[in-house]
Amino acid sequence: MTIANVLLVDDEAPFVETMTKRLTKRDLSIRNAFSGVEALEKLDGDPNIEVVILDVRMPEMDGIETLKLIKARYPLTEVIMLTGHATVETGIDGMKIGAFDYLMKPCDMEVLLEKVGEAAAQKRRHEEKIIEARMKEITGRRA
Repeated sequence: MTIANVLLVDDEAPFVETMTKRLTKRDLSIRNAFSGVEALEKLDGDPNIEVVILDVRMPEMDGIETLKLIKARYPLTEVIMLTGHATVETGIDGMKIGAFDYLMKPCDMEVLLEKVGEAAAQKRRHEEKIIEARMKEITGRRA
């Protein structure tokens, strides 16, 4: 069983390939995207993605814009911003928009794994609360 279903988004192909191998060895199910547009397409086609690891600096659509669209379309999907070009402003913007966390490259693998596990657990808790609320609504109508 995998720890989490993750979409890794970064325009640097060698980084994505290396991280995919390293994270897959640690029981994560990894899908890749090399742009914000491709990330949204992957999310559209795969409802099992729980956590997005998202680069901030990318051509065409940067990570902040991609984060806004992900949270608008998939509010329960957790996003961890991962960048080598962090600024206080982008960190604050990302957290205000709804990023689960903001990490710097190079990131300690154990720290990243811990954050991904926490993010996946949070998404699952939110989904369970929604299911419980729907069950109460349905059973309340029958009473």
